Amino acid sequence: MSLLITLSRILAKYTALFVIGTAVFAYFVPSSCTFVKGNTQIIILGIIMLSMGMTLGRQDYRILAQRPFDILIGTIAQFTIMPLIAIALATTFNLSDGLTLGLVLVGCCPGGVSSNIMTFLCKGDVAFSVGMTTVSTIIAPVATPLLVNYLVGQRIDIDGWSMFQFMLMVTIVPVGIGSLCNIIFGKFDFFKKIRQIMPGVAVIGFALIVGGVIAYHGQKFLESGLVIFLCIFCHNALGYLLGFFAGRTFKMSTAKKRTLAIEVGVQNAGLATGLCGKFFPTSAEAAIASAVSCVWHSISGTILANIFATYDKKKAEGSNNLQTSTEQ
Repeated sequence: MSLLITLSRILAKYTALFVIGTAVFAYFVPSSCTFVKGNTQIIILGIIMLSMGMTLGRQDYRILAQRPFDILIGTIAQFTIMPLIAIALATTFNLSDGLTLGLVLVGCCPGGVSSNIMTFLCKGDVAFSVGMTTVSTIIAPVATPLLVNYLVGQRIDIDGWSMFQFMLMVTIVPVGIGSLCNIIFGKFDFFKKIRQIMPGVAVIGFALIVGGVIAYHGQKFLESGLVIFLCIFCHNALGYLLGFFAGRTFKMSTAKKRTLAIEVGVQNAGLATGLCGKFFPTSAEAAIASAVSCVWHSISGTILANIFATYDKKKAEGSNNLQTSTEQ
């Protein structure tokens, strides 16, 4: 068990590298990930969300009740900034319907599970991060279909009701089961060990979902051109920037501003990829846009967290040097 826990920590620390490695392997050996489709993909998504639910206990729900204003601001930012940036970029670069759908789906999904880890790494407000991720996930079955239909429903046929039912099954149900198990069994050693393993399981799940998309659409991966990479980069970067400034607008602390930046910028692109596979299986471009976002958000979020942490370290060193000089 200790070996699995150690492996889970390594996978959580190097999420981006593992996902990229799986994607590259799936590109050259497609047969390795072709099983990730249909019900298998849905089950994997459910396991990822179950892992998130297993981190939620009574204290997390108390936080939601005690900090309604922060959570409200964060949730509004989550479901306005990223969807609007997505459709604005799609319009500016005149993206095809498929690429537009993929970018908008990513923008309309809830916060990414890995955002909580990134917030911890940069000394953000972890409780705020968990609260935002929880609330955005809970309301996503309603918010995501409505937003997607509003933004691209004129161009693409979307079954909002079926999407709502699907998201309910792969988000709320497994998160609820995981959270209930944590509340009931959270004090037992066996469950604590299982909970420590789940982050690694979630990383493997994300990697398999991305690998499945690459396995089926890998040959069309480069056909989308550099424009989609540019749009994904801008979408993500603007999310960080506007999220941070949203926190500044409401005079939040530095920790909260960093948290809001990461929560807004890092989306659950794995869920977006799953939605593409379920509801738009013929749209290779949408699946590719979601899969690339899944990889890039993991990379950029980790980089941003490290930048914040490095800034704090240098600032602390500067203060220490100044204090030493003053004493001398």
